[in-house]
Amino acid sequence: MLLPSHPGWDTATVTTPSLHTAAVILTGGTGARLGGADKATIEIAGLTLLEHALGATAGAREVVVVGPQVPTSRPVTWAREDPPGGGPAAGLLAGVRALASTPDLVCALAVDMVRFSARTLDRLVAAVSVAPTEQPPDGACLVDGAGRLQWLAGVYRYAALMAAAPDGRESEHGLPMRRLVLPLRVVPVPAVGDEAHDLDTWEDLAHLRETGR
Repeated sequence: MLLPSHPGWDTATVTTPSLHTAAVILTGGTGARLGGADKATIEIAGLTLLEHALGATAGAREVVVVGPQVPTSRPVTWAREDPPGGGPAAGLLAGVRALASTPDLVCALAVDMVRFSARTLDRLVAAVSVAPTEQPPDGACLVDGAGRLQWLAGVYRYAALMAAAPDGRESEHGLPMRRLVLPLRVVPVPAVGDEAHDLDTWEDLAHLRETGR
């Protein structure tokens, strides 16, 4: 269920409660339109996409990376959905289950969301924690200028996310992210600039390198 968006969260300075936030970064996509390239290791402005994502989630107390292991600049926990190739929802749930402690919120982030920043994460957390509704939302995700919801640039309440998980892990394989989060009350947070842009093609990569990130 989508709740009304609140554009004011884009520019307002919001003081949010201290919530235990963890992050799950998904790197295991096929990269089909990039010839099967490993997106996590693609470099922009001297950093790999994974390092950009780690920087964006630096405020998270714990980070799980779902995908093949590569060197990282900070300690992370590695996880894979079983069997691999189960899609983003299966990967996200595998990452959440690999967390060492139970957080209040989980940031779900695709590694190719290059413009996603620590400020983006702060706004999403604020949207979940201080939303002016009688019933607090279960999550918040970016929505781009065309109205497309970016489920893998979002923050979700741990309890709500796990409650939405299907019975039996075999049902997770191939499960669309939209179907996983459908029962959740999610606030769409308008993207600032092109922070909802993802990297899908070589043209996208060339543009991002030209603009410095």
